[in-house]
Amino acid sequence: MKYSIAFASEVDSWRWAQRAEELGFHAAWFYDTQLLNPDVFICMALAAQNTSRIRLGTGVVVPTNRIEPVTANALATLNKLAPGRIDFGVGTGFTARRTMGLGAVPLKQFRTYIERVSALVKGEMVEWDFEGKDRKIQFLNPDLGLINVEDDIPLWVSAFGPKSQQLTAELGAGWLNFGGEQGAVEALQAMQTTWREAGNEDELPSALFALGAVLMGDAEEDEQRLKAQGGPMAAVAMHNLSDDMGAMGGQTPQGPLAQLHGSYMKEHARYEPEDAKYLQNHRGHLMFVRPEEEHLYSAEMIRAMTLSGSKEELVATVRRLRDAGYGQLVIQLVHGHEEAIEEWAEVFQEAEGT
Repeated sequence: MKYSIAFASEVDSWRWAQRAEELGFHAAWFYDTQLLNPDVFICMALAAQNTSRIRLGTGVVVPTNRIEPVTANALATLNKLAPGRIDFGVGTGFTARRTMGLGAVPLKQFRTYIERVSALVKGEMVEWDFEGKDRKIQFLNPDLGLINVEDDIPLWVSAFGPKSQQLTAELGAGWLNFGGEQGAVEALQAMQTTWREAGNEDELPSALFALGAVLMGDAEEDEQRLKAQGGPMAAVAMHNLSDDMGAMGGQTPQGPLAQLHGSYMKEHARYEPEDAKYLQNHRGHLMFVRPEEEHLYSAEMIRAMTLSGSKEELVATVRRLRDAGYGQLVIQLVHGHEEAIEEWAEVFQEAEGT
């Protein structure tokens, strides 16, 4: 299994991509959330300029936020800066669209977008409907060498539902999953079945993205680590449930989450403006836990939703995920706590026996 890092993109993320390269990590993935973080392609360009081996991927680009020729141009430009080291990760849109009060992109539109961008970055001509007219578009002078359409840019799709997973398999794309260990193996097995049923004979390229903390044995320090490095993942679950959009939007959870959700909704009711609560609901997404919700997320809950534990526990977890068939494990470094990369490097080295 390969080991990678991810960021809620920052202009200084290149420093940690550089350190990841020094530590032997496989890839650095950059989130594209335009109203929360600096521009993903600017951040990736800085990383491309300051590294030489590590792969760099979008995790993930969202259709409608960037038209196809713009996305293709950005990817081809990065491919010029870091030839053969760029990955095209794409999704239907979670936070990047919800921060604007929008739901996910329909799968038909999603597929068309992927196919067009994938063709453009190979230097091909595509049919493109825009502003009510059908046109043909392609890069006009790739022969000048200003962009790179020669080196392959692998496709990865963020897919959680059965229909999007079916699409991923039909496209023969890599699969991006997100969460903790709980349910990760079962999700991979289901995706592997979908992959084979779509006629793919090679092994499914798969990557699990996770937040979490390496715990050191001091109760007070470990609780702080959990809340800072894993807490943003727990918060996202509440943000998702409390939105008006998406599969979980507007639903009232049952069981242990019901009371927690009720407590969060009391905070949610105070958010302004009244007709755009999503602006506050998604502030800090995967970066930090907002002060008004900190008291909601216990250490036990965060541990259950993330990859967190002692070094020995995490080594065992990593080995289980590897043995289950995940090809890549991606740990997100949280804003202000990027130095945790050193601890994760030790976990991964021990998991591989190096």
